[in-house]
Amino acid sequence: MCECRDGLDSILEGRRSRPDQLIEVLQDVQERFRHIPEDAMRVIASELGVPQIEVYRAANFYKAFSLKPRGENVLTVCMGTACHVRGARLLSAAAEGALGVRAGETTADGRFTLEHVNCLGACALGPVVVMNRTYHAHVTPGKLRSLIKSAGSATESREEKRDAEDKKHKGTRSAAKAAPRKKQGIQVKRDRVRRNRLQGVPRAGRNR
Repeated sequence: MCECRDGLDSILEGRRSRPDQLIEVLQDVQERFRHIPEDAMRVIASELGVPQIEVYRAANFYKAFSLKPRGENVLTVCMGTACHVRGARLLSAAAEGALGVRAGETTADGRFTLEHVNCLGACALGPVVVMNRTYHAHVTPGKLRSLIKSAGSATESREEKRDAEDKKHKGTRSAAKAAPRKKQGIQVKRDRVRRNRLQGVPRAGRNR
């Protein structure tokens, strides 16, 4: 069973039995899960009415899709001729040193994926890198390290915010579960006081 089925249902809503929506669905799946899970491809094929081989072919053909989980931040270094002669190799080395991974790999904490491309079509701006779909021109190793640090700090802030929201939701659920028990406890105490009164037992803290 596909573990991502809940997320897929919302993506597929209004698109079922529509083979022409394949690329759009794959784009949304990539954005949602940061890769195209194998189980998801089988579900997509079934729901859209597309042969599985077509889904696999599209997922493998386009650079925007990945069959392996990508990091929350995707750093792409252009290695084309124009960027190469302007120091692309130095940028790649700086990125590998800062992240501790090689091109095509994702950091252990899932925050960054480092990629190389042959050309980004922005030769006049070389050397060029792309961080999360944003182009950065005339990048130096120092500028690249600052870019990585900034993206890492932003990711950490988002993670802290998500953790705070999760704790808030857990607290709300716990309070909701505790409320009936608290109410029940108050009622039990009231019933005990009533019984004591009927039996002539004095309340605590009072003399007869």
